[in-house]
Amino acid sequence: MSGRRMQALAAARLWIGTPYRHQGSRRGVGADCVGLVRGVWRELYGSEPERLPAYSPDWAEAGGEDRLYEASLRHFSPLGGRDGEAGDLVLFRWREGRPAKHCGILDEGGRLIHAYEGACVLSSPLTPGWKSRICGTFRFPD
Repeated sequence: MSGRRMQALAAARLWIGTPYRHQGSRRGVGADCVGLVRGVWRELYGSEPERLPAYSPDWAEAGGEDRLYEASLRHFSPLGGRDGEAGDLVLFRWREGRPAKHCGILDEGGRLIHAYEGACVLSSPLTPGWKSRICGTFRFPD
């Protein structure tokens, strides 16, 4: 495993147990899926690459823009396809043709570290149902 992927994975694992909080991005305090990735980014690079505007829980449906996917293209290295490795970012889309709505960081053993609404940041199995909804895989830049 490359050094950057190892660092991303180690940082993401530190967030496990952080309560789910919409728009949150503070380890141990609260995070949503985007906040988890923002927090890991800060731990790797020191500051976020762009300011994130406030967003509602239905942000992906409200504007129709694929903002999560577009931001990932701006700041991560796209891998194409659905196969990433531990420490890579993955995006999910619930239905074909709709914007990406969820993200997480691949864990070892076929698992995904993500903020689960109503619960916390956790590492859960990347089941076939989840895997079929992956719409992008990205690597944290070196």
